[in-house]
Amino acid sequence: MRILIDMNLSPEWASLFERAGIHALHWSAVGDPRATDKLIMDWARAEDYVVFTHDLDFGALLATTRAQGPSVIQVRAQDIMVSSLGPRLLMVLRQYESILRRGALVTIDETKLRVHILPFA
Repeated sequence: MRILIDMNLSPEWASLFERAGIHALHWSAVGDPRATDKLIMDWARAEDYVVFTHDLDFGALLATTRAQGPSVIQVRAQDIMVSSLGPRLLMVLRQYESILRRGALVTIDETKLRVHILPFA
C-alpha cells in the first residue's frame, strides 16, 4: 500500500508510515501545494495511492462522483499529531489493508471508525 498525505497534514506522517514499512509521500513533494482536491485525487488514482487527509471534501468528491477510487482515509479529530493518532491509524491500516486496496472511504476519529466500500450506492 502507498499513502499520499494531503497538505493539511504534517509531512511528519511520512516518517511514521515509512517506519511501519508503508511507502508514503507528502503532496508537497509531488505537486503544487495549491492544487485542487480533484487534481490530488486524480493523481492518487493514476499512481495507485491511498489519500490520507484531514479534509472532508475528499469524501464528498467520492460520493458525488461515485468513483471507485482512490481510497481515502479521512481523519475527523482535533488532535491530528502523529504521536496521538499514529498508533491507532497504523492499526486501522493493517486491519483494513485489503479493503483499502479495493476502494474504500475510511473515516477515523479518537473513538470511532467508519468504513464505506466504493463506489457509494
